[in-house]
Amino acid sequence: MSDLVVIVYPTEARAEEMRSKIISLQKEYLIEIGDAAIAVMQDGGKVKLNQLLNTTALGAASGSFWGLLIGAIFLMPIFGVAIGAASGALGGALTDFGVNDAFMKELASSLQPGNAALFVLINKMTGDKVLEAMKGTGGVVLKTSLDHSREQALRDAIANTASAPPAAAG
Repeated sequence: MSDLVVIVYPTEARAEEMRSKIISLQKEYLIEIGDAAIAVMQDGGKVKLNQLLNTTALGAASGSFWGLLIGAIFLMPIFGVAIGAASGALGGALTDFGVNDAFMKELASSLQPGNAALFVLINKMTGDKVLEAMKGTGGVVLKTSLDHSREQALRDAIANTASAPPAAAG
């Protein structure tokens, strides 16, 4: 079962920086994510989604390939590519992987303009090492599906700033 974590950051750049950090942790096999999307509240009150996977482009590319292959069989490769790309793009646009888009927009509608929410769908993670890597990164936990103790550990980790060593007396 996957866990959802939503953390609000003051800027889209900061949320993107944290998403990159989580992806680098995935490359180290410390966390396995199903999705990592950013929702930004724009000045006009509109919510913009910045998703990890663009399913429309992925569908168009896949559809083009299959359309070319089928079109070549029937001696109409150009027509096959066009039909394949169009149907693939439509299928990709209608597909929603990871966190539900409507849910992200609804939750992000409560943000202040300029703020960004990072939505992370976690499949597996090595908790202590991930929390250590996230220590002092800031942000506010908006919503999670974690149990109370793990949610509090996350809140403590991202709020914990590295303290400077005490000045020498004397």
